[in-house]
Amino acid sequence: MGLSTHILDTALGRPAANVPLTLSQLHGDAWQQLGHGLTDADGRCKTLLGDTSLAAATYKLHFATADYYAGQHLTGLYPYVEIVFTVTDPTAHYHIPLLLTANGYTTYRGS
Repeated sequence: MGLSTHILDTALGRPAANVPLTLSQLHGDAWQQLGHGLTDADGRCKTLLGDTSLAAATYKLHFATADYYAGQHLTGLYPYVEIVFTVTDPTAHYHIPLLLTANGYTTYRGS
């Protein structure tokens, strides 16, 4: 089914646009980058996997939040956020959202 993500800036109450992010997969002890992109006006990035199929593996989403904060004329506590997650059923859809403020963040498995 695939992978999706989005970022909501909960301090501003709106999607976080133009946040650079990368997707990597763990191979042994090393991370291999699979894709990258920017969040769109709705805070979503739909191009991370490209034509690659999701496999049962461990993945990492890296969000370059410092770039976003700079665009908002803020200094954030976290220059980046990395969310590591394990796909056990590659036929399922994995939605990994990020709720963001300049001084905190949270994540969960969405639908």
